[in-house]
Amino acid sequence: MIRATGVGCSFTGRTVPRVRLYLGQKSNSFVSSGRPLNAPSSSNRRQMSQSTGSGNESSSFALNVFLGKLKSDFVFPFPEVCTTEQIDDVRTVIEGIAKSFEQFDFVKYDERGGLDEEGMNFLREYAAWGMQAPTKYGGFGFNNTQYARLSQHVGAFDLGVCVTLGAHQSIGYKGIVLFGTEEQKEKYVPDLCVGKKFAAFALTEPSSGSDAASIRTKAVLSDDGTHYVMNGSKSFISNGGFADVFTVFAQVPVKDSRTGLTKNKVTAFIVERDFGGVTSGPPEKKIGIRTSNTTEVFFDDVRIPKENLLGGEGNGFKVAMNILNSGRFVISSLMSGTMRLCIEKATEQAGTRAQFGRTLDGFEGIQEKIARMVINHYIAESMAFVLSGAMDRGAKDFQIEAAISKVFASEAAWNTVDETMQIFGGGGYMKETGIEKILRDVRIFRIFEGANEILRLLIALTGVQYAGGHLKEIQKAFKNPAANLGVVMSEGSRRALRMMGVKANKPSSVAVNPELQAQAKLLTESIENIGATVEKLLIQHGKGIIEAQYALNRLANCTIDAYSMAVILSRASRSIERGHPSAQHEINICKVFCHESEQRIRQWLKTIEQESSADEKIFPLLSSVSKDVVKNRGIIHQNPLGF
Repeated sequence: MIRATGVGCSFTGRTVPRVRLYLGQKSNSFVSSGRPLNAPSSSNRRQMSQSTGSGNESSSFALNVFLGKLKSDFVFPFPEVCTTEQIDDVRTVIEGIAKSFEQFDFVKYDERGGLDEEGMNFLREYAAWGMQAPTKYGGFGFNNTQYARLSQHVGAFDLGVCVTLGAHQSIGYKGIVLFGTEEQKEKYVPDLCVGKKFAAFALTEPSSGSDAASIRTKAVLSDDGTHYVMNGSKSFISNGGFADVFTVFAQVPVKDSRTGLTKNKVTAFIVERDFGGVTSGPPEKKIGIRTSNTTEVFFDDVRIPKENLLGGEGNGFKVAMNILNSGRFVISSLMSGTMRLCIEKATEQAGTRAQFGRTLDGFEGIQEKIARMVINHYIAESMAFVLSGAMDRGAKDFQIEAAISKVFASEAAWNTVDETMQIFGGGGYMKETGIEKILRDVRIFRIFEGANEILRLLIALTGVQYAGGHLKEIQKAFKNPAANLGVVMSEGSRRALRMMGVKANKPSSVAVNPELQAQAKLLTESIENIGATVEKLLIQHGKGIIEAQYALNRLANCTIDAYSMAVILSRASRSIERGHPSAQHEINICKVFCHESEQRIRQWLKTIEQESSADEKIFPLLSSVSKDVVKNRGIIHQNPLGF
């Protein structure tokens, strides 16, 4: 058994590289016009092929949605990866958190705007700084599912402290664990995983937010080849004011062995503050997560030993993306913990506050608010454990599911906190309830680890890239049907069935309980409809699909809804089969969400297809309104009173 203590959680690597660097596994995908989609560079294609799986087929549920195919293995049956002992270990740690964190005055440090030495000493003693660090270096060695459960619990305490802990272990030194040499791990991880030293992840710069490819920090190899000299700065760095060790990303001149040309490539380094030349700006004044430390970090002629190169020259994107993907899954568990706390507050208020002769929970308007909060929590929590379970089973192709989980959970949590405040009325606007602090803290999670707008494009563009590659392979097969008879027959019959209105995906192919077969049918039909629309868009836009962002955002929303349906059908089926007391409650959740989700997907797809054929298109009008106002730097229409 393990010692009882606190726990950190991962979520603070706030930026992602430009969307093109994320696109799916086939960079030279074609649509029927034979034109290639916009593609990333060859080096980034190699990196992406590692994250999206090998060969032409992906194990990802979400990617296959873009083909109109149901890939159920990722989601069904609901994953169970922890042994009884591992579950007991998690329970022990959670009990330790409850005891230690109840002694911590989170409100005091929120009002102060950061931790003082006393606060840091408390966290050094009671917080766990190495939950997923290997046991051989002194860490807990927890798997992803254990870590998800811990993060879920800690999300109900203080999100700023979570940022401090997560910035340290989930991204700060995560790269060393994932990509470090044995010498690097032995040198750094033992002190970092017990809190003797602190870590930070330094990617974002003043001039590069989501476009990480434009970073300007540079590192140049010395003439004698023994060290690099780094110059530049990083912004919005969690733990930046006190971290001892940084994972830093910089442009490095790299000579191509084939062409002889030298180009700058993003490269990762392990940088110690003690190297000299590393300084921090004053703490940023934030509206939320105020217990965390956020600063600029400056690198002035920092001499970095060559052995502190992390992952090799030119592999910085691979390092960054793997760090972020491996940590992003925790946001859904963290947010579900925050949502659970809000629902407890909201139901207590609704069940005790009386108005017009009855308690608030007797009004249908309040009932709907609470029901939707619960449904969103159920989805976010299900996403967290489906994803962590898949990762623990060895899944390699999960970046889209991770992005979906982050987008859904961060937006669901924001809505849940907002509705909780609404149920409290004016009292919720007062500090005493604690809701205003949660509202301030939770807002950043729609920006952390890639702004949700960027992640929606990641979801959609990766999906259409994958579908485009598949379509190209089909085109090749039809050019030589004798040599590709299996592909031709399969795809030919699939299209013939679609033209006759017969669905190729069968509800019976989904491992759901018979009580949920009607909802499984809504899922399978929705997936097939999404695939048909994707194919039409690829044929219509060709390589210009990357700019069709009105359509792409709606495709992303469709995929998020489809994945949401799948994870809750999987979870509810397990509850039914095991006879859980909550089974009927979960069935009701599935029935409501799947019905409404299918309607939303149908409407989004209808909007996309109508936009292709309508005489007056809505999307260009939206662009026109936006461009006019931006050009004017403000509202154009005149006030009704004329001034």
